[in-house]
Amino acid sequence: MPSFAVLYADHSLRPTQHDKRTGKHRCHRSSPGQQFWKRLFTSATAELVGDRAMSTQAMPDHPFATDPAYSYTARQTPDADEHAACLTNWQQNYVQLTAGVFRGEFEEFCFDDVQLFREGLNQCVHQSGLAWAGSRTFGVPIAIEGGGWFGGEHYDASSLLTLANGQELNFRTPPRLEILACATNADALNRHAREVEHRDLEAELAGHSLVPCPPAATRAFTALLSTMFASLRATPEMLNHPQLRKALQQAIFNALLDIIPPAPGSAAPCVPPARQLLVKRARDYMEAHIDQPITIAELCIALGVSRRTLQYSFQEVLNLNPIKYLRTLRLNGVRRTLRHSSDTEGSLIADVAARWGFWHLSHFAAEYKALFGELPSETLRNQALSDQEKKI
Repeated sequence: MPSFAVLYADHSLRPTQHDKRTGKHRCHRSSPGQQFWKRLFTSATAELVGDRAMSTQAMPDHPFATDPAYSYTARQTPDADEHAACLTNWQQNYVQLTAGVFRGEFEEFCFDDVQLFREGLNQCVHQSGLAWAGSRTFGVPIAIEGGGWFGGEHYDASSLLTLANGQELNFRTPPRLEILACATNADALNRHAREVEHRDLEAELAGHSLVPCPPAATRAFTALLSTMFASLRATPEMLNHPQLRKALQQAIFNALLDIIPPAPGSAAPCVPPARQLLVKRARDYMEAHIDQPITIAELCIALGVSRRTLQYSFQEVLNLNPIKYLRTLRLNGVRRTLRHSSDTEGSLIADVAARWGFWHLSHFAAEYKALFGELPSETLRNQALSDQEKKI
């Protein structure tokens, strides 16, 4: 059998059991080490963090809700049928169309109602079937020889593919293909689009198998998914933070809103208040919630304006991007937490950063140093020295 394992929060690889009914492997239950990570962050009180937040409406049951909070699968496959069974909660059938030994690679992160996956194929394959109920899927080729067909439309390296909830998968790959994709809850994505951008994204995407966006937008989405994969491979235990999982979902949602051009007339009319007043209301909201991780979408929903309206107002009144302004507040929140911590271990930094929604640790460290003139580790060390001096 090919290699297959589930990576847990304590970085251990547990033995798996083969399910003859589904053809998949299932892992054993969580270990004491995983429970330690779970207990460590049950005290986190912020409901939503990240660059922007979700709607406060109740969410449907998460299709990937598990104990532990996430799963990671990496696998090499010698057969198209075996490869088709890799995607969690999908019903798929693969037919190899070109001659030769099949070699496939598969990688997947599942958490809450988000599924990130990468697959590579060395043969031309026809894929059919259905994604999990209630999902909307987006995919981008990152390595491709020639072109293929998706939903009856020709695609190439610059295409952004999408599969609607309940839509039959009809996917013919070229002889060589590597693709990055994400599947998420369609209703949650559309609700986010309505509340933050006043757009009906499902209506805009209706009838499209290829999203009508420029190649530069596709490259931006590819870069986002690639960065997410790299960060999660390096520190998968970040997914134990519910806030961090939400932040990743929000990053995907907002990236999609940025790269998918609005249909003519799709935005609902909005009559914002005077920009001076709007910025004052936004700052009042921030001050009232200064002890919480504040986000752009929270402001949009609370103030009843679109993200663009808020951005234009901040730019005109303060000559400052509101996203950067809020990021600065969050960095200050991290620094405040570090300065009041008695723990001097480096692992605390990643934990605190994740609690405040920073999932790309190298970018976080660079932004922290640019703002405060020192690395987070130096803040911890300097605070520890200061505490020792006070005791003398």
